[in-house]
Amino acid sequence: MMLLKKHPWTLASASPRRLSILRQVGIEPVVRPANVDELENGAEPESLCLANSHRKLAAIQPAAKTGFVLAADTMVILDGSSLGKPESEDHALELLRSLRGRDHKVLTSWVLHLRESNQTVDGVETTKVWMRDVSDDELKEYIATGHALDKAGAYGIQGAAGAFVERIEGCYFNVVGLPISRVMEAAGKLI
Repeated sequence: MMLLKKHPWTLASASPRRLSILRQVGIEPVVRPANVDELENGAEPESLCLANSHRKLAAIQPAAKTGFVLAADTMVILDGSSLGKPESEDHALELLRSLRGRDHKVLTSWVLHLRESNQTVDGVETTKVWMRDVSDDELKEYIATGHALDKAGAYGIQGAAGAFVERIEGCYFNVVGLPISRVMEAAGKLI
């Protein structure tokens, strides 16, 4: 792990959740958000998610001269379709109603590039999430916090909406936005 921390890291994301996860393992990256239009339709969700990560990497890779460059994308998938981020509070309520009492998948794709060797590794992690049958009052109270509007599927498991989740099958950090174990394993293989 110490060897990985000696390399500079660049994170192609404005996500405070991804930054927090990296900091939890002792990595303090340079944050360079990638401003790209995310693909939402036209292919299987896993392919779209991975394509978004590659687009983000390509957008900021020239700015990172050394070390690791990391890009990621998270999608909430219900019945084979991506739910995306809500456009309004009403849309957030609609999305959360569609998830309650059911299971869905959270996909996070990641792309890791090491500048020195010009090598890239990528992957897509899937976690299955079961949401309890949450009342409209609970959903509206959550939406009123403002935390629903910047997240795929209109919820974040790491915050107040964690109370809606009955169980998960897979990586918790993947649902938050970065499957850190997979990323660190890949980084170890690149050096």
